[in-house]
Amino acid sequence: MSNNDGDFQYAVEADEILTDAEILVLQRHFEREQPNVRVQTRFNYAWGLTRGNKKEQHKLGIEMMHDIYDKHPERRRECMYYLAMGYYRTGEYNNARVHIERLLSLEPNNKQAQELRKRIEDKLTREGLIGLAMTGGVVAIVAIAAAAIFGRKSK
Repeated sequence: MSNNDGDFQYAVEADEILTDAEILVLQRHFEREQPNVRVQTRFNYAWGLTRGNKKEQHKLGIEMMHDIYDKHPERRRECMYYLAMGYYRTGEYNNARVHIERLLSLEPNNKQAQELRKRIEDKLTREGLIGLAMTGGVVAIVAIAAAAIFGRKSK
């Protein structure tokens, strides 16, 4: 898959959104297993939420992934990736970077994780440039205002 951000063939999930109907199927399965939900069912639901189209879904998915990560060490690798994905989707790029770097420290050749890291770094770079531009604009406005004020006082 190719886009303006470059050629990403492994981390395409970052762009794919599950519909509310698809998430509802996962949610119903999760609810049917209450009160003893299997870890796979919980993981599937959390995975779906991180790929939804609403920030509330992403946040709940992240919360569930953290819980799975803490309680099920055998699922940590998957959780690290989807925590990074969830944070990426909420725009929390620094948190996304922490989780993807943790995964890459264990699996440095993981192409999917490498591509997600590239996406995260691209967003952080863009945000940084936008922040610099905004800061520069504010500084310019303050300088113009100061010049106008001091210019009037010196007359």
